[in-house]
Amino acid sequence: MIITIENLKIAYKDYQDIQGKIKREIKKGTYIPIVRGLYETNVNTPGYCLSSYIYGPSYLSYDYALFYYGMIPERVTTYTLATYNKQKTKKYITPFGTYIFSDVPKSAYPFDVIAVEENNYVYHIATKEKALCDKLYSLKPLSGVKHLKALLFDDLRIDVDEFGSLDNKKLVMLASKYRSKNLMFLTKLIEEKANANY
Repeated sequence: MIITIENLKIAYKDYQDIQGKIKREIKKGTYIPIVRGLYETNVNTPGYCLSSYIYGPSYLSYDYALFYYGMIPERVTTYTLATYNKQKTKKYITPFGTYIFSDVPKSAYPFDVIAVEENNYVYHIATKEKALCDKLYSLKPLSGVKHLKALLFDDLRIDVDEFGSLDNKKLVMLASKYRSKNLMFLTKLIEEKANANY
């Protein structure tokens, strides 16, 4: 269960040394510090369940979401999340995993994000299509569709069948929200994809 420092101060309001009591409970393992002012009571809580509480607003995306959906073969152990208007990447190393937060455009942020409730936690994760768009946005600009194909299928090793199952209309809609060369090339690739099998 997520606990804030405010919750603990209320819980231990009758103690003369509230901070001392909290420190003793942390030492005993009752509360596991996550980030400043935020604690977890269960050491076995999956890290993804805590992702939306650490820094936000945010949602799981980029490499972690692509791995989660089985679109890339490499196991991803770092939780990668999208934010907006934060200006710089934030990294938190916690007992539950490493979390990296980086911006997408505000115009793209609210689309295709799913809220998931699990064991009384709520976390947010991009759809397959949104995760791919976020990932392409985060990379250096490419010079054409040919290079995008190489990036997708050789470098990122996106599963060909998974790519073929993506919702083209959704991808085109999402791509228009980024003002990114890479997403422009993705739209062109989708036009080609309509007449070819990947």
